[in-house]
Amino acid sequence: MRQVLLRFPFDKPWDFGPLGQWPGFGFGIVLLAWMLFGAWSLRTLWSRRGHWTGDDWSSIGLWLGIALAIIWAPVFGPKFAPQGLPVYGYGLMLLIGFGSGALLAVWRAKREGLNPDLIWDLAMWLFIPGLIGARVFYLVQYGHQVFAGKRGPELLWAAINLPDGGLVLFGGLLAGAVSYFLFCQRRQVQPLLLADIVTPSVFLGIGFGRIGCLLNGCCFGDRCDLPWGLSFPHDSVPFRVLVERGFLAPDAPFTPPLHPTQIYSAIDGFLIAAITLAYYPYRQRNGSVFGIALLIYPTTRFLVELLRGDEFGQFGTSLTISQWVSIGIILCGVVYNLVLWRLPVRGRPVAATALRA
Repeated sequence: MRQVLLRFPFDKPWDFGPLGQWPGFGFGIVLLAWMLFGAWSLRTLWSRRGHWTGDDWSSIGLWLGIALAIIWAPVFGPKFAPQGLPVYGYGLMLLIGFGSGALLAVWRAKREGLNPDLIWDLAMWLFIPGLIGARVFYLVQYGHQVFAGKRGPELLWAAINLPDGGLVLFGGLLAGAVSYFLFCQRRQVQPLLLADIVTPSVFLGIGFGRIGCLLNGCCFGDRCDLPWGLSFPHDSVPFRVLVERGFLAPDAPFTPPLHPTQIYSAIDGFLIAAITLAYYPYRQRNGSVFGIALLIYPTTRFLVELLRGDEFGQFGTSLTISQWVSIGIILCGVVYNLVLWRLPVRGRPVAATALRA
């Protein structure tokens, strides 16, 4: 477990932890890298389209905002992060998951003869709503802890303070689903075929995201007597939770061995990504890949939850919130697949010509 992977000091050499300290020349090199990335992105967009769209101008505005933040970071940064800008393992893995999933979807879209810009636009539509939905779901579930003893502006800061935790995957998936259908309606895209293309990318991102959970220490498991049980250090999330619940003495050096449910969930995500990717060429109807994912993932998530130790049962049962949501998604998946199977079989199911509604 390593919540903070490294720190970038504002006026000192960059600290890369085990790799030592490297001269970073302040944030100037970060700004230079960001400018080069922006120039490359603009050149790529212009070469593809030859004109700017509304989404392009939004992206340019976002790029300029981040550039200004980098410029002013040495002025205001030390007030909020005296030790330097932290790079959190959880956040980094989320970015890796998002980026790798988007690149996979772009590669698959090209193979199907689709414009890859459609995938990048969809990624932007999913990222922010998904992040908000995951945070809102967390606040609904753990709001009594997050807002305890907070007043006034502290309430707002507690609501958006992600480094203190946390996000709930199901909230992100539900919010992302709403945003997805709005995107398809706006772009006049057939949602079922596009869902089949991007489904493996979603689970690839989930796999990397769960590695981030391991680095952060959240989503931990119950006691484990197997050889691969993990013990967490004194200042970790599992340690604090177990002490608060009276299961662990405050002066203990580390937690007892716990099920590495984060690793179980990461493997689960990668396997579902591989399964849906392999099934795509054999599907008989658009939406079939998404359909099997609606059945597989909530089932495996329900089973992993049996080994989790961070949540209690809800509604007077031993089932956690995530297990209740899993049951709901399984039922929806059954209905979805029954309706889908009643549709006629496509002559050539892998054809991408039906993308447009």
